[in-house]
Amino acid sequence: TLTVVADFGVPVRRLWDAYVDPRQIEKFWGPPEWPATFTRHDVAPGGRSDYYMTGPDGEKSAGFWEFLSVDPLRSFEVRDGFATDDGSPNPDMPSMRMVFTFEETDRGSRLITTTHFNSVEELEQLVGMGMEDGMRAAMGQIDEVLADLASFAAGRGTE
Repeated sequence: TLTVVADFGVPVRRLWDAYVDPRQIEKFWGPPEWPATFTRHDVAPGGRSDYYMTGPDGEKSAGFWEFLSVDPLRSFEVRDGFATDDGSPNPDMPSMRMVFTFEETDRGSRLITTTHFNSVEELEQLVGMGMEDGMRAAMGQIDEVLADLASFAAGRGTE
């Protein structure tokens, strides 16, 4: 497993909304040089998200989430995988199970993301493809998304 823990100075509701709104999550899900576009984002048990990331030379990498469970404002669990051009799971690439847990803290909220891999070999394959660096770069964008929308909600969005 790979576990990432991050604390944010916003309420759980605000952090949750950043993940369930497709226009917000696509601002941080991909690393800056591989931005994500979500074409479907049905956050409900049995729901599905379809997205693709576009590389610096226009190349695309498609992915999907199948929602296994959703406990609003607390957690959701997905099967995360690579997709072919038609959106179906890519049989040549690994998939993984991801659990996103949202917690209240004294200073705001905490997100715990736990990724479960099918094997050590699949973990090593994804790390070799840059997953760790890509995840770090992508997660580094959340603060800006939360701050922009917090400013807007506070009536400062037109400044």
